[in-house]
Amino acid sequence: MTLMEHLVELRQRLTKCAIAVLIGGIVGWIIFPDVFHFLLQPMVELCKHSSCLLNGHAGNVLNTDPLDPLVTRVKLSAFIGIALAMPVLLWQIWRFVAPGLYSNERRYAMAFIGPALLLFVGGAAVAYEILPYSLDWLQSIGGSNFTAAYTADKFTTLVGWMMLAFGAAFQFPVILVALEVMGVVNSRQLRHQWRYWVAGIAVVAGVITPSGDPISFLFMAVPMVFLYGVAILIGMVIDWRRRRAAA
Repeated sequence: MTLMEHLVELRQRLTKCAIAVLIGGIVGWIIFPDVFHFLLQPMVELCKHSSCLLNGHAGNVLNTDPLDPLVTRVKLSAFIGIALAMPVLLWQIWRFVAPGLYSNERRYAMAFIGPALLLFVGGAAVAYEILPYSLDWLQSIGGSNFTAAYTADKFTTLVGWMMLAFGAAFQFPVILVALEVMGVVNSRQLRHQWRYWVAGIAVVAGVITPSGDPISFLFMAVPMVFLYGVAILIGMVIDWRRRRAAA
């Protein structure tokens, strides 16, 4: 394909991704009340043992702007749309890069979509589960003079970005295995360079963690290091199969 043909195909893939996110966003708009109630549970847990303004046990949040309810619903619908469209997004990425792969690489790549989805969901689940502890740390770091009084927009933004950031970070082993399959790196290189990779993981986790608290940092960095080890093991299997095929 020529450069122009690649650009045309890229535009088509991006258009399909945008349509998928739009449809997911419409679904998110419809199911917003239930999802919003679910996402407020970390704040409910915080208010059980911290000072909160309003009735935190009921999951209330502050409304400081007449547009807050609308902005919150639109923003959360967008987050939901991205999450629901993730299978389509991964499929479109795969369809765009597949023509440049050899047949054996395409066979491996097809197996990436399922694990990538599971890891994304797993990362989002980890972010949701640790959020009460992160909020508790952020609330307590300033002492007892602070009272939690979150606005809907601020709280939804934090929760949404936390779940998306963790879901994206947990794609790390999928990217590494893909690079191993394409021959860009191998398991031997990853084993010998582990100190640099671990340092890089720490930097990335510190940068992309939205809340910036040490609890979120650890729960992102430690699983990424573990998944790095898993990627090395998978790479060793790939290298062994290549050596056996070449023998």
